[in-house]
Amino acid sequence: MLSVKSFVLFLFYFLFIGAGILNAQTLSLKEAVNTALTNYDLLKAKGNYVHASEESVKQSKRDYLPNLSLSAQNDYGTINGQNGPSYGLGGLAVASSGPALDKQNWNAAFGSLYLANVNWDFFTFGRIKEKIKVAQTVLNRDKKDLEQERFQQEIRVSAAYLNLLAAQRLTLSQKRNLERALVFQNTAVLRAKNGLIAGVDSSLAKAEVSNARISLTKAKDLEQEQANKLGVLMGITAVNFTIDTTSITRIPAQYGADTLIKGNHPILNYYKNRVEVSNEQTNYYKRSYYPTFSLFGVMQGRGSGFSSAYAQNQTAFTQSYADGVNPTRGNYLFGVGMVWNLTAIARTQPQVRAQEYISRGLQDEYELVNKQLQAQLALSDTKLKNAIDNYKEAPIQVKAASDAYLQKSTLYKNGLTTMVDLTQALYTLNRAETDRDIAYNNVW
Repeated sequence: MLSVKSFVLFLFYFLFIGAGILNAQTLSLKEAVNTALTNYDLLKAKGNYVHASEESVKQSKRDYLPNLSLSAQNDYGTINGQNGPSYGLGGLAVASSGPALDKQNWNAAFGSLYLANVNWDFFTFGRIKEKIKVAQTVLNRDKKDLEQERFQQEIRVSAAYLNLLAAQRLTLSQKRNLERALVFQNTAVLRAKNGLIAGVDSSLAKAEVSNARISLTKAKDLEQEQANKLGVLMGITAVNFTIDTTSITRIPAQYGADTLIKGNHPILNYYKNRVEVSNEQTNYYKRSYYPTFSLFGVMQGRGSGFSSAYAQNQTAFTQSYADGVNPTRGNYLFGVGMVWNLTAIARTQPQVRAQEYISRGLQDEYELVNKQLQAQLALSDTKLKNAIDNYKEAPIQVKAASDAYLQKSTLYKNGLTTMVDLTQALYTLNRAETDRDIAYNNVW
């Protein structure tokens, strides 16, 4: 019994302590970004769009292959012919071939047609090549779209991570503030009971403790909100994170920024590829102005239940299925053809002009984004300089506020200052610690 009890205790210890170790695992910024890049559904969607564009490129290249059609049909019907012109509008006609007799008859037999057809548009004035280029530029655009989305996701996750880090540090500051408020509340209550100070000081101390608790609750609420945002961006449901606090204790060794936006910026690359897609689409439309040269060839076999003497003897036919579908005649045909739809030029010109306007519009969007990035870069230089200045100033404020609080606390314990002065010193220290945590975080 003793050994079983020891084993059960060990098992509970392992489960609870082990779970605590797992929950206490520190999440670094790099791990958060990598997890988000792997799990975020929008990135998965854009990755699938890239795969779709890759298949479109393959399909465009295969459009250059010739058309090879095989056809076989077995029919049963009459073959009454008639002299006169006709046109199979929309394919709504019957290809019955027979003699033009003086009257209608309903003799019917089986027939068959076996066909192999090859048709190859071997020269299209670059239309097929332009179609491949369009598909390739669409693929490049989708790849750049994925890259810029990954880039922006890295920024979003980094911002959410740092916001959560700041929220956690604010929570710690509010906890320390509550602990200090409880200390001087106990002191005030004890001194009020002994008649050393007025009872109102005790009430003020309780109000300050209540305010500190409310501030702590608000800080925890903010921390949960930031944790939830980070969890959504990382594609996970967990909302409790233990954050690496390295950025609180130091700042980056190098924090200088370039003064120009480079041409390989992910967002600029995406907008640039949008312009390239539109330009290639314009070139593809222009190829519709030109004719198409084709090679074609046909091999054909036909069978019929009607005899060659049917024109003179309308009883010279058989209704045997085997005789009707057996091919007894064959033909072949080879040739070169050209098709040039001249009205396509007039129809396509507005489409070309419309695409050219789209290209200009996309170029204007590219210029706008470039100017916005330049403005953001100029602003970031100023904000970085201000963050460094605040980072250097924050310890001075904390040191001064700590000294002031220690002084006012000592004086209050000895009855040499008022509760108002001590409360003000407490508020100043809490504000200084909050400013310090934010200042350290803002540099990152």
